[in-house]
Amino acid sequence: MTELNQVYKCAVCGNIVEVIHAGGGALVCCGQPMVLQNENTVDASKEKHVPVIEKTAAGFKVTVGSVAHPMEEKHYIEMIEVIADGKTYKKFLKPGDKPEAEFCIPAEKVTAREYCNLHGLWKA
Repeated sequence: MTELNQVYKCAVCGNIVEVIHAGGGALVCCGQPMVLQNENTVDASKEKHVPVIEKTAAGFKVTVGSVAHPMEEKHYIEMIEVIADGKTYKKFLKPGDKPEAEFCIPAEKVTAREYCNLHGLWKA
């Protein structure tokens, strides 16, 4: 059974989906069940993946890691997402972009997630 905001990836073609309405069925792609991407929260590698949330005058700035994450063709952050008071906001990135996003929103409770094309889903 799926849950709201879970992220799944197809092991065959690489499709990634986020659940926006939870249902009772299994997610399937390319004839196989999709793989749930667990939210990592502890980073033991030199390349930092855990999002860092900073309150700004306009809202919130999310930077990926305390050390800038690589943004190369073969290794980069695909997406930064903020879940703020139950609403979801995303910024999609590409190689060469800075691994950060600013969300000009008011919120009391904020969670940030990011997706690395090599190391998966991370949360703070």
